[in-house]
Amino acid sequence: MMTLAEENYLKAIFHLELESTGEISTNAIAESMETKPSSVTDMVQKLAEKKMLIYKRYKGAQLTEKGRKIAASVIRKHRLWEVFLVEKLNFHWDEVHEIAEQLEHIQSDELITRLDKFLGSPDFDPHGDPIPDKHGVLKRTEKKLLSEIEKNQQGVCVGVKESSTEFLQYLDKKQISIGTKIKVLGKEFFDGSMVISVGKDQFFISKTVAENIYVQTL
Repeated sequence: MMTLAEENYLKAIFHLELESTGEISTNAIAESMETKPSSVTDMVQKLAEKKMLIYKRYKGAQLTEKGRKIAASVIRKHRLWEVFLVEKLNFHWDEVHEIAEQLEHIQSDELITRLDKFLGSPDFDPHGDPIPDKHGVLKRTEKKLLSEIEKNQQGVCVGVKESSTEFLQYLDKKQISIGTKIKVLGKEFFDGSMVISVGKDQFFISKTVAENIYVQTL
C-alpha cells in the first residue's frame, strides 16, 4: 500500500522523466515538489527500498517499471476525474486540478474502470494532456509551443504547459481554450512577444504566455 506522499513523489518523477533522460536529480524533484532536497533524499531512499525506483547517490533517481506503473495509474485517475468534473459536473477547466488531486488517490480499480467506460474512454483531459490507458501507456501527439511557430503560421491549441488557475483564467479572457485556432501575425525579436489573432480579435501576448501554449500547426 502506497501513502499519498509516496504516490505524489512517483507522479512528480514520472513527469520529470518525460522531459529528460537518465536519472532525475534530487534538486529537480525538490523544485517540482516545492520541498527541501534533504526531504527528497529521505523519500527516494524509502521508495528505492520498495523497489519503486533506483536511487544513485549524487546522480539521482529513476523509476522502475513497478514505480512507473503506479505513477501512470495515479495520473490516469487524476485526468479521468478532471474530464468527469468538467463534462459531467460543469466545473470550469481552471477549477478541477485541486479536486482531482484529492480524487487521484482513490484505490478502487473497479471504480476507475467504470469511470473510464462512463466517459467513453477519453484520450485527453480538459487541459489537453494525454490520459494513460489501463496499461500505463500515454498517447503521443505531435505538438509544439506557440512560441516555436513562425509569423503567418496558424495552429490549433491542443494543450497548456502551465495549468495554474491564474494562467487558465488569463486564457479565458483571451478566448483561448482547447481547439482554438491561433494565427501568429507578428513576432518581436527583442523580447519574444507576439501579435496573434483569435477569431476576429488581435492582441499582444508575452513570451511567457507563448511558451505555455501547445499547438498543432495547420
